[in-house]
Amino acid sequence: MVVGEFTTEVDVLVIGAGPGGYVAAIRAAQLGKTVAVVEKAELGGVCLNVGCIPSKAMIHAAHTYEHTQHTESMGITMENVKVDFAKVQEWKSGIVKQLTGGVGSLFKGHKIQVIPGEALFVSENEVRVFHGYDVNRYRFQHCIIATGSRPIELPAFPFGKRVMSSTEALSLTELPKSLVVIGGGYIGIELGTVFAKFGTKVTILEGSDQILPGFEPDMPRLVERKLKKLDVTIHTKALAQGMEETENGVIVTAEVKGEQQKIEAEYVLVTVGRRPNTDELGIRDIGMNMTDRGLIVVDKQGRTSIPNVYAIGDIVAGPALAHKASYEGKVAAEAIAGHPAEVDYKAIPAVVFCDPEIASVGINEKEAKEKGIDYIVGRFPFAANGRALSVNAGEGYVKLIAEKETNLVLGAQIVGPEASNIIAEIGLAIEMGATLEDIELTIHAHPTLGEVTMEAAELALGRPIHVMK
Repeated sequence: MVVGEFTTEVDVLVIGAGPGGYVAAIRAAQLGKTVAVVEKAELGGVCLNVGCIPSKAMIHAAHTYEHTQHTESMGITMENVKVDFAKVQEWKSGIVKQLTGGVGSLFKGHKIQVIPGEALFVSENEVRVFHGYDVNRYRFQHCIIATGSRPIELPAFPFGKRVMSSTEALSLTELPKSLVVIGGGYIGIELGTVFAKFGTKVTILEGSDQILPGFEPDMPRLVERKLKKLDVTIHTKALAQGMEETENGVIVTAEVKGEQQKIEAEYVLVTVGRRPNTDELGIRDIGMNMTDRGLIVVDKQGRTSIPNVYAIGDIVAGPALAHKASYEGKVAAEAIAGHPAEVDYKAIPAVVFCDPEIASVGINEKEAKEKGIDYIVGRFPFAANGRALSVNAGEGYVKLIAEKETNLVLGAQIVGPEASNIIAEIGLAIEMGATLEDIELTIHAHPTLGEVTMEAAELALGRPIHVMK
């Protein structure tokens, strides 16, 4: 039974309160719009609740536990260090609660209305929102769709008691004894590393010829070496074919380099990509242009084929990254307010919180060659950096790519400690149109990991201080 149906009017209706939607809502409110946000689950979306934040908390906890196992070389011996996994989960949940509560407070501060429920478009300027037995209508001048994505489910591995997506894996109450990870992309590698460091026997099945496909081959090699030290088995060129549930786990059948193998494990984690949440919004019925993959077609301001409706984040083309969604959200809100904002993706970073961390921004060598750019490279090792050695993290490098004629910084790849933070300086350099000399002449504090970026610039310019040419 449907009880009542009221119509409310707002300037901007945002559908989805993840890192794209809540940021767009706040920016629209800052620009003087009345804003309402429809959210069917929790404020903060996948990122804050079951994605970026809880996974990074788990990664930090796993790193901390692992570090206690390898301190003898520093003269520190620890005994009887144990993991209380329920306590780890409780700590992780506390962080999530703090952050999602923060989003709620920001909404209140900006007078943004939160509408619980699921939205269905009925026209180009109106949606119905279903929440239990309640249905209400919201008429808007502009709408921003930010509904995110969900894990792809493989037909041969339906999610259930023994087969998990990343969401369930982050909520396990006990550490599994063994785990098969299908998919060696960033989610599979991050979570596989977490469980391996806590003592789970992990097997990774990746279909391509390297884990973390999309990054330069040199970068995952260091990660792969660390995973093998954690006793992780990695199969590349592997195709997971099916599974059989047993009393205490599963037996996964996979074709590995042309040969069939059977792998026993307590759980299976499927991380083979994400699907855009666009199939239950009714947007095809109102004539919105979409791709065959279910992505919404937008212009440089995030505007869809329906001029007053915008789309951002995982439901449009490009990498499914929270910071991309937030960036697009600000652009869409400013476009709605009449500002000449538009997206520019030349300096959007990609980061994997594996061990060691890897990060990239701008273009890599392969892309420079494909574009016919005459370029130079400076690659400086963390092994020659005092700070890296003092924190026992001398593996990896910072690599800068610059245009040969002008020394304009075009891109960077980093493998090593704090790669996720170091990459920001190079992103800013690209955004500002900086040259290698700009980085070289910027005084970097000593001793810091950031010095490696300066040293890489000096190396590219042919005048390194701490390594020979």
